[in-house]
Amino acid sequence: MIDVVLASDAHGAFVWGVLDRLLDEPSCSFSGVTASGFAAMEAVVFAYGLSVGGRRGARTALANFWRRVSHASVFADDRASLLRSILEQSIELEPIRDQGCPVKLGVLAVNARTDAVKVFTSDQLSIDAIVAAATIPFLSLPVEIDGDIYWGDGDVLQSPPVLSTEARHRLMVTGRPSLFTTPCPDRSLAAGHCMTKCAPVHTIFDGRYRAGAPLLLRPWIDWGELTDIRDRGRQRAGDWLAADLLDVDQAPPADCQSRYI
Repeated sequence: MIDVVLASDAHGAFVWGVLDRLLDEPSCSFSGVTASGFAAMEAVVFAYGLSVGGRRGARTALANFWRRVSHASVFADDRASLLRSILEQSIELEPIRDQGCPVKLGVLAVNARTDAVKVFTSDQLSIDAIVAAATIPFLSLPVEIDGDIYWGDGDVLQSPPVLSTEARHRLMVTGRPSLFTTPCPDRSLAAGHCMTKCAPVHTIFDGRYRAGAPLLLRPWIDWGELTDIRDRGRQRAGDWLAADLLDVDQAPPADCQSRYI
């Protein structure tokens, strides 16, 4: 069982590839997903697909979501309305909010007035909360939720991920390894030890982060370009799996160790 953390700086199609490859692996099961930025939309689509159709359902849901993303710019210029329309066509909230959902979700958004990060858990999710998490600050207006306003780019390192007591590993997907200067988000520097029993931490990052950074502002691009980025994510995840990092017998004890692939 693994907890997955999706950072906002990872290109969305790269995240798609990582998730797609993990779904191919029978020995890989998921307990929770914490995400920020555009990856929050993918996390919700992933959870919805798992809920209604298992692994095959999750792969199909992600592929259909990205086909809608690829075609979105043909119909409108308003990013916020595009995100909302794509999301409404891609998911239903009830299976995700249901206690029987296979994974626990945590979607990060930032309060536009206070800069405080809020984690919307599965039972708190709404279309507004998901769109807010994917909204780029200052390029789009924040989204109003319960009388406050939120937008995206929440730092997954500054907020603890949605943890599962069943998880044996934690996998972080990011655009650049230098983000992870603190190996364990649960470690208390004052106390000098983990506040919770933490699993080994692994990271998968896109070595072409800088070249792909401008795409974060325009995720709806040519289908061929998207699938190339997806395939890069699949390859990185495949390399990680090939290293037998999910082998419990060979894994180190819960020592907050990070590995960069």
